[in-house]
Amino acid sequence: MSTDRAGTPNRQGGTYVRHLSLVDYRSYTAVAVDLDPGPNVFVGPNGQGKTNLVEAIGYVSTLGSHRVATDAPLVRAGATRAVIRAAVVRDARELVVELEIVPGKANRARLNRSPVSRPRDVLGALRTVLFAPEDLALVRGDPSERRRFVDDLLVARSPRFAAVRADYDRVLKQRNALLRTAASARRASRGTSGGDLRTLEVWDGHLATHGAELLAGRLEVLGALEPYVAKAYDAVSAGKGRTRLAYRSSTHGDAVSDTPEPVAERPEFNVDVPTLTQHILSALAEARSQEIERGITLVGPHRDDVVLWLGELPAKGYASHGEGWSYALALRLGSYELLSADGGEPVLILDDVFAELDSQRRERLAALVGDASQVLVTAAVAEDVPPALQGARFEVAAGEVTRV
Repeated sequence: MSTDRAGTPNRQGGTYVRHLSLVDYRSYTAVAVDLDPGPNVFVGPNGQGKTNLVEAIGYVSTLGSHRVATDAPLVRAGATRAVIRAAVVRDARELVVELEIVPGKANRARLNRSPVSRPRDVLGALRTVLFAPEDLALVRGDPSERRRFVDDLLVARSPRFAAVRADYDRVLKQRNALLRTAASARRASRGTSGGDLRTLEVWDGHLATHGAELLAGRLEVLGALEPYVAKAYDAVSAGKGRTRLAYRSSTHGDAVSDTPEPVAERPEFNVDVPTLTQHILSALAEARSQEIERGITLVGPHRDDVVLWLGELPAKGYASHGEGWSYALALRLGSYELLSADGGEPVLILDDVFAELDSQRRERLAALVGDASQVLVTAAVAEDVPPALQGARFEVAAGEVTRV
């Protein structure tokens, strides 16, 4: 947890969710829960709605779910919309965030009962770090899992990057549509024509502009995150292993490294936005014929990866099951420490993770997070939760949440 220079836990700037209410969210017709600072433990059999509660809090923070890619599953079957309301206390001031999720339509948001123009305007009101069993995919899964992890952390630190990411995704979609049309025209004419590509250079410029800004943000956040991940892994694994983060770029080789050297010590991770823009434009020009043939954008931040090194080997494919869990946990704990160091301790969410950890890792995790401003824990069995995290306790069953 964040400490002052003397090593004493420091909760200044800590944030907690004081109240959560849900309407037609997942399994809940309606539910309201008052929460405490410090540990809050939700206990109940699987399938009773524990994860739905913490997922909703995570949604307030990120405008996305850690379990599904779209909003439709978040709305209770038979309902047309879902509503999440959260009262967030930060620096002794309370802010009420309300989100209305409407599948197939634009979602709506309010801050302190006043509408905002876009839901992403609420980003920054609540910051969370959520660790769940799905996080093993950060180590073992596809590059998209690691890209999302880095981008979510980037937005948590600087909410303006939500717009950068949205702009990049919009341009990428338009450029891919143009390339698909060209590829189809080329196949129809048996290779004699590539279709109308007069606007492709314009889209190249937009993709490079937004992509360079996103790439620069990713590199900066990885450089800041790496020492916190190394420290967290050392603590969780009891000193058994050394972590390094590397960024594998699809747009250039020399400017972004893929070697197990610390990010912060590599000057290529300080490449500026104009230089990155030129790298992307050059890569797009080089890949032009391939892209037209295949009808898809082959270079850009959407094709990049973060390589997680453990010792001298990449964790993916070489880390054991226990090492993979320790690495995934270190990524989340490192994120927590980084956000805390930025100012304003986030809410820490541990969703059904203690059942996946051995007893030693459970105790180490509890020792690391026990002094957090707020920790939300879900567990099927209360005994799985270490005593250090046995704070406010709630039983969850049959759509009801009862404080005990």
